[in-house]
Amino acid sequence: MSALTAAGDLRRLVVRDLRRDLRVLDGLIVNTALPVIIMIIFVYVFGGAITTGSSGLAYVDFVVPAVLLMSGGYGAALTAVTIAEDMTGGMIDRFRTLPIGGWVVPAGHVLASVVKNVGSSAIALAAALLLGFRPDASPADWALVLAVVTGYVLAMSSLAALWGLLVKSTQAAGAFSFAVLFLPYVSDGIVPAETMPGVLRDFAHNQPATPIIETLRALLLDQPMGSSGAVAAAWLTGVIVLSLPVAALLFRRRTAA
Repeated sequence: MSALTAAGDLRRLVVRDLRRDLRVLDGLIVNTALPVIIMIIFVYVFGGAITTGSSGLAYVDFVVPAVLLMSGGYGAALTAVTIAEDMTGGMIDRFRTLPIGGWVVPAGHVLASVVKNVGSSAIALAAALLLGFRPDASPADWALVLAVVTGYVLAMSSLAALWGLLVKSTQAAGAFSFAVLFLPYVSDGIVPAETMPGVLRDFAHNQPATPIIETLRALLLDQPMGSSGAVAAAWLTGVIVLSLPVAALLFRRRTAA
């Protein structure tokens, strides 16, 4: 298969996934409303009771990077459900009759997820601006913010595609979304990690969401980044480089059966 043919197949699969989501009205409403609801809850419900520790930031400024990840990551995790639906609903039987490369189908799901869920993060950011968030980012910083959010959504979508190919049902595939939502809660994103008890504090400092959130916070608020940028890049690159080839391999094996 030529690169041009593969690119055309990939484009058609991405458009298919996006059109399918647009036709599901309740899913479209959830994807649009959820980021706004999450932002309102954290700023107005929890914000008055939580201090931001040594950072000295207003809570809306402190929590926005975490909510950006939560908004994009939750939808990215649902990639596991969409690919599991294809695997169990008969669509793969149609793909078997077509000259499509083994990597194209999972890649199509992943790229469609990136388009949708970077948009969800953008909605969350717009809601944050309405609620009083005032970033101090330069144009270059904004470009890096977009790169980090896109990288996070791509990494979670890749992991979700892998999970959706490992499990045998859409119910099991949906469980992945809970794991993705859990990470920002036990990080330096919702409350300062320094306020957590020992074991949780150690986990928060050494899991991937914390350096990604700290990188976004530094870019958006013009704060020192330290080593968090390099650590975040290493986490995201590692997840993407490992997940996508394994997902393609699993897809080929399952569709060859």
